[in-house]
Amino acid sequence: MNISSAIFDRSAPDLESCPDESLPEFAFIGRSNVGKSSLLNFLAGEEGLARVSPTPGFTKMINIFTVNKNWRLVDLPGYGFAQGAKKDSAKFNKAVAIYLRNRPNLTCVFALIDSSLEPQEIDLEFIEWLVRNAIPFVLVFTKTDKISADEMPANITAFMDCIAPWFEELPKYFTCSVKNEQGRQELFGVIDEALTAIYAESNQAPLAEGEVAPTRKEKAKAARPKRPNPARPW
Repeated sequence: MNISSAIFDRSAPDLESCPDESLPEFAFIGRSNVGKSSLLNFLAGEEGLARVSPTPGFTKMINIFTVNKNWRLVDLPGYGFAQGAKKDSAKFNKAVAIYLRNRPNLTCVFALIDSSLEPQEIDLEFIEWLVRNAIPFVLVFTKTDKISADEMPANITAFMDCIAPWFEELPKYFTCSVKNEQGRQELFGVIDEALTAIYAESNQAPLAEGEVAPTRKEKAKAARPKRPNPARPW
């Protein structure tokens, strides 16, 4: 996949402020300081697409970019950021939870995990939340350049072992390093595969006489399983 254009659409404080549901969306989220903004800039090939800040939790809105005019990249606020008032943290976490549970054109979440660390409780809680809410996701282990070749597999294996009881089949995972320019095509492969499936499905059987084509929102809602109402966002 090549990116010919990546255009900022808007910063949305909540689900109601997001754009229409006509395009598939791929959301990126992770613990604060996981390297999300750097990764997004690396993927888009644009240095300033997502603002990189030394302050954890800088992203506080749902930032949406239209890519190649046919899909959207969504930069979600990191969870667990320490800076700012607690009420603001709760507010934005709630907005993200509502977006993830109720956005019908959300195609996949890229859950970013710092590969240089042993499994962190906050990451495990978030993955468990995604599982309980039947939200499609893949794991992306970041910062592989900051850890030795021996330690990285051990940390990844430890993380996968922690989440294994929640699955019949473990989710896909990928590794990436912005510094070493590694992982870009693998992540684009996930997006390209999903888009191909979506457009193939949209061109399936013709409508019967008098039948009205369902909207993207109706098709997305019908395809997604009903989700329980969790006691906590994450």
